[in-house]
Amino acid sequence: MRPVAKFDFSSYFKSLAATVTGRGTNWKSVSEATGVSQTTLSRMARGRQPDAESLAKLSAWAGLNPVDYVSGEKRRTEPLALMGRLLREDPNLDSASADALEAIIETAYSRLRRDSATGDADG
Repeated sequence: MRPVAKFDFSSYFKSLAATVTGRGTNWKSVSEATGVSQTTLSRMARGRQPDAESLAKLSAWAGLNPVDYVSGEKRRTEPLALMGRLLREDPNLDSASADALEAIIETAYSRLRRDSATGDADG
């Protein structure tokens, strides 16, 4: 049985605190910039893990990747997940357009991936 991956919150918070110090700012400013409440930040300083949304906002602000703080084997990101993210980041596409393109790409990818795996180029 594989060991369960664990999030090293203590190391993550130390990196976050080092970022605050390195940028010459304070936790109140972090709260204002991220929308994460000062109460949540205070709880984090005492070892409580934040909710996923707060973790994401703080990570984006600090440029930290939470995956870097997870023990164990890391898997590569699936190509379709990367594609979807890139489509949603495109300022030229609204959400519905990104969804439509993602559906087209998923269909083509699944078809071509299946054909490639079986060696059947004609379907």
